Amino acid sequence: MRGLDDTDREILDLLTDDARRPYREIADRVDLSPPAVSDRVDRLRELGVIRGFTLDLNRSLLDAGRHVLVELRVRPATLEDVRSAIEVATPVEHVFTTADARIVFDATLDGRDVRDLLAETIDLDAVQEYDVRPLSSTSWTPQIGDAAFAPECVECDNTVDEEGTTARLDGELYHFCCPSCESQFTERYETLREGAAD
Repeated sequence: MRGLDDTDREILDLLTDDARRPYREIADRVDLSPPAVSDRVDRLRELGVIRGFTLDLNRSLLDAGRHVLVELRVRPATLEDVRSAIEVATPVEHVFTTADARIVFDATLDGRDVRDLLAETIDLDAVQEYDVRPLSSTSWTPQIGDAAFAPECVECDNTVDEEGTTARLDGELYHFCCPSCESQFTERYETLREGAAD
């Protein structure tokens, strides 16, 4: 499996700066043809490096409520469930999870307080404590730098390198460090799927 090269990183930087940038403009900057840029973007999407193209709103020009930063400390056993619920809550924009079982997110509250938002979204028994701070401004500037493509193998948790493989099963993309891991995972996946269908 081919990793990221400097041209991929430059394309990602250009798209991060403006996701609507025409492929022709990107092609001029990276010295490729527009179809070659399109092929690379398709490959990056297929690999899961690009998950989608998003809109960056200037919240200061919109009156949608109070913009706040919330930090939750939750019971470690509930971390994934709480994070998943927070991610899909309507007023939430960015969600971060820390190694010490904290979830940090920003949200725009339209007349509700944070406790109301949490009560509507998650089981409050999972929350040990929370802190809320009003935000005066935000900026989001992801940087690619010299990042390498390094997903974890879903079978053995090793880092996937150039010799790795990918497989799409029921629309979901999975990365493997070797064909053996792909085979083991796929066989188990098919067995479970067949068992669920019975």
